[in-house]
Amino acid sequence: MASISSLHSLPVQPITAAAFQPYGQLITPMPDAHPYGPDNAQLVLSPGIPRFYLMHLTYRGRRFHQMTRHVACTQCLGSLAGKSWFLAVAPPSGPDHPDHPDRAALQAFQIPGNCFVKLAIGTWHAGPYFDHPFVDFYNLELSDTNEVDHFSYDFQQAENVIFELVGGVPDTETSHDHPD
Repeated sequence: MASISSLHSLPVQPITAAAFQPYGQLITPMPDAHPYGPDNAQLVLSPGIPRFYLMHLTYRGRRFHQMTRHVACTQCLGSLAGKSWFLAVAPPSGPDHPDHPDRAALQAFQIPGNCFVKLAIGTWHAGPYFDHPFVDFYNLELSDTNEVDHFSYDFQQAENVIFELVGGVPDTETSHDHPD
């Protein structure tokens, strides 16, 4: 007889550069003439051919049980059309958790549609999630990231746990998605 998975709430918090720092960088708009520096995405794409593409994702709720990490490159994600979205993250694995995310360090962020995130090498992530019917995202990673640098951990299979993102601020731009 199969056991029922335990559902754990993961509160969504507004993203800030300081809060997201253990997982990567929050990149926000800056003047065009701003010189290169630490406010720019610090990318690691040298192990392969960069791939920059648009992903079309449809609504899939706010529950997850798998997290993924990439150990060869950074990854950048941002939404189009100003739509906010959610991302669950855990820091890159250390010696205490070499092959899985540290559950105690899991965080969830709401990311507004006017910025993007750069995930540090090895950052565990689940998402993007959102409350819209669909969102288009841009994604910068390596051309073979999903084939050779895609390591996942399944909390449901290993620990009988599912997470649900709770909270967050409703997007003020959703009225065009749900006409009256």
